[in-house]
Amino acid sequence: MTDPISDMLTRIRNAHSALLPAVELPHSKMKESIAVILKREGYISEYSVEGQGLKKLKLKLKYEGRRGVIEGLRRISKPGLRRYVGSTEIPRVLGGMGIAIVSTPQGVMSGNQARKNNLGGELLCYIW
Repeated sequence: MTDPISDMLTRIRNAHSALLPAVELPHSKMKESIAVILKREGYISEYSVEGQGLKKLKLKLKYEGRRGVIEGLRRISKPGLRRYVGSTEIPRVLGGMGIAIVSTPQGVMSGNQARKNNLGGELLCYIW
């Protein structure tokens, strides 16, 4: 069984290294909420959901010259080893230069939002 979030991060990483303008992946609510955070934090320019039956999530990537805005992505909580953190334990990625994405009881949000709302949850990934 594959990990859909890990697949999403790998597709974004590969598209960035190939300097592709956009990346398409199978849609899920979790992936869409991660895309919303990436757009809000300025890591992608836009995202869209396309299709009727089998929906696709399309992300438009951002570049500065020939370098991608996203320098790195790391999956933290894996299906074989889940990582849960409390609101005070959410790490600051690269001293605040990156973001942690956390799945909380009130939905998927960035580490900063979760800290402000005093929420812990599953630490999905780091993006910087």
